[in-house]
Amino acid sequence: MECEASGEVPGRVLNQFSMDEYQGYFRIATTTGYVARFLSEATSANHVYVLDSKTLEIKGKLEKLAPGEEIYSARFMGTRCYLVTFKKVDPLFTIDLSNPAEPRVLGKLKIPGYSDYLHPYDDNYLIGIGKETVEAEEGDFAWYQGLKISLFDVSNVTSPKEVGKIIVGDRGTDSPALWDHHALLFDKKRNLLVIPVLEAKIFREKYSSSIPPNTYGEYVFQGAYVFRVSPEEGITLRGRITHLEDQEGLDKSGYYFSSKCTVTRSLYVGDVIFTVSSGKIKANSLADLSEISEVELD
Repeated sequence: MECEASGEVPGRVLNQFSMDEYQGYFRIATTTGYVARFLSEATSANHVYVLDSKTLEIKGKLEKLAPGEEIYSARFMGTRCYLVTFKKVDPLFTIDLSNPAEPRVLGKLKIPGYSDYLHPYDDNYLIGIGKETVEAEEGDFAWYQGLKISLFDVSNVTSPKEVGKIIVGDRGTDSPALWDHHALLFDKKRNLLVIPVLEAKIFREKYSSSIPPNTYGEYVFQGAYVFRVSPEEGITLRGRITHLEDQEGLDKSGYYFSSKCTVTRSLYVGDVIFTVSSGKIKANSLADLSEISEVELD
């Protein structure tokens, strides 16, 4: 192996989706500096650079996007780049890279919450997976809440829209899909989206007054959430599949949950959906999610 070129850009890279090669150019999104609880103390800014793939010299750049925030997710798709930055609200930036020498922002959408992962539905729609948020009164930041799945219409790049949204659980709800895209199952032909979820719920009847936004819920479910996703219908819940027996370990978990029956992956073969944990593999019908069979793993 021989090194043919090297290049350097300011900042740090979030993950592999922040880098891309397209038609002889290498594109990369970075964040410099750091966020802070109060905007006046923040030094962060976000940037997109376009480098020549042969020499790795910078040919174009777009700098100082969303000062005080940092990149939570990125996706390069052809001549476009989509960035989500976050501090209090979720700006989804649509960026034009058709002229590598002059990247430019075409539009942005500001909504509550943020997306940790962006997955293409097709050329005109994006699926975002992250958290809902509530702005904090005591500082320039926001408290994250339940798991949020969004469908974004980016057909009009100057005016992206959120055309579908569903929120699962309350503060404390989590999913490996937020940091590992292999945990997500998506099939456009079937409008199928499957995500493993550890769901937390706040039982409001237990509180005599208003509930602070930093309150964690109690764990009530772990397993696969099965959704239907389409531009016409948005995002709807089809059902859930779990490997746990009778709230196994959930009630005793506190702020931490661990079980060999934690669902982490899903796949389908024909009309059967399979969910996988360290403890078992379960087969369910894709038509109505009814259980077909399961096998326990030693």
